[in-house]
Parts: sequence; structure tokens; C-alpha cells
Amino acid sequence: MKLLTTFALLLIAAVPAMAELDPNDPADAMTISRKVACSTIDGEAITYAWYGNLWVRRAGERDKLLFRIEGMNVRTCSTVSDPERGSGYKLVSREIMLYKDPKTDKVLTTWENPWTGKTNTVMHVANDPVNFAQYEVGRSGQPARWGGVVEGDLFRQTNTVPLFYTNPLGGEFQKEVGGTYHATEMFNFFGDAGALLDPDTTTVMPHVGWVRMSTWLPWMEMNGRDGLLYVHASGRKLESWNDLSDTMKAEIRKHYPDYVAPPPVDDDRRNETSWIYYKRIQSGERELPDRD
Repeated sequence: MKLLTTFALLLIAAVPAMAELDPNDPADAMTISRKVACSTIDGEAITYAWYGNLWVRRAGERDKLLFRIEGMNVRTCSTVSDPERGSGYKLVSREIMLYKDPKTDKVLTTWENPWTGKTNTVMHVANDPVNFAQYEVGRSGQPARWGGVVEGDLFRQTNTVPLFYTNPLGGEFQKEVGGTYHATEMFNFFGDAGALLDPDTTTVMPHVGWVRMSTWLPWMEMNGRDGLLYVHASGRKLESWNDLSDTMKAEIRKHYPDYVAPPPVDDDRRNETSWIYYKRIQSGERELPDRD
């Protein structure tokens, strides 16, 4: 028995350990990025949640806290390929962000606008879908590299997303009159480097910091007034959808039932933003939840 045990140990020792994923290898970079974003298992549902505050900055005034915010994104990934850009993954998701009273933390139905004196109906974020794809060859034509850093037992990954495109609420002369939508999203992910670089793990459980800067939200009806909105929030990838807060789960059950799961992996709809959502509400294509 002792001989058999010794022989078995020698066999295990003779099997070389699998090398860590290489962030500079395009295929490994896809795996690493996918572990942070979702999972390497096609179709596995992943949920992120975050909490924070939404402020406004206006020239000559103190920054003002407008809302507490709470958000969620339910997503999944699938393996894709492109004849020019190689293998990669597609992420499909839908997301909610609730605007809450900064004093009571209650989900708002209306907002008393201190600049216009009007009472505005609050349009919470309910974007469906929010999708993207990444490949071994980037849009620049260069091989993909993971954009993070490993320091000891931890990794950190920073993503900055400048947004500058035709505003869907504008007319046909936006270049002439300056109707372009302009915003920036900034993400910082932190987590276990060992799990990230281990070729046998399918996901990691990072914490995330998020900052977003943008113009006034369309439902605020600010008519071009000076002002910059910014969100400062933090969150994490959850063990399961059921780990969402009771507030968020109640909102989903009552108003957003599709958000118990991500879109299908082959979803090819155009991405939805708060501005597109607003336009669809105004046109009657979609309806706001009845909060009476």
C-alpha cells in the first residue's frame, strides 16, 4: 500500500502544472477579459450590482447631490469568431439603474426640479439590450492585450469609455448646431489575480468602481442649461441573481420581469441608451411602468 501511494505521488509530481494565462497573448487576453466581464461558460448568467450617488456640477454653484442610485446588470457571454478579427466573445445584457431620494433612499416616481420649478416624471434606466463583442484582433488591427495589471495577489483593470455620437433626440443638422451626445464612463475592476490567471477557473468575482459624466438626462427637461451630471458608484459581481437587494428584486418583479435573465446569446438588437429609451417612451413604442 505504501509503495502504491508513493508511486501515485510520483505520477502526480511528474505531471507539469498548466501555465498561467498570458495577458499579452491575444487568446489568453480574451479569456481573462471574459472572466471579468462574465464567464467562460457559454450562456451562464452573471449579475453585477452597484450603489452610489448622482451629483450635478454647475458653474458658480456648489455641487449638488440629486439622487442615490442603485443598479444591476444581468448578462451572459458566448464564443464568437470573425474572419478578420479571429476568435472572441460576445456579451449580451440588460440593465436597470434606479434613482432614489437622497434622504429616504426610496425609489422616486417624480422629481421636483429646483431649476425649472417643474415636477418631472422620473425615468429610471431600463436599457435592453446593452451588448458588445471583443476579438483577438482589436478595431485598430492590433492584437488584443489585456489592459489590466497584476500586483501580488490582486489584479486591477481600468476601462475608460469616451462617448461622442449623434444624439438620437436631435434633428438632422446636429453637426451644425452642436447636438452631439457627449459622455464618459470610467470603470475600475479589482479582484483575485490567482483566479484570473488560472486556466482552470471559469470566472472571477471582482469589485468594481464606476464613474459616469454626462449632460442632463432628457426627462429632466433642462432646455440646454449649464450643468454636468456625474455618478460615483461601486459594486461587485454577485454569486447569483438572488443576491440582489430586496428593493431591486421587488422592482424587477413588479416592473421589469424580463430582467431575471439576460437576453439570448444570439441577440442582435441595437443597443439601447437612456436617450433611445426616452425616445421610445415618447413615441409610444415602449411604456413606462405604472407606479401609481
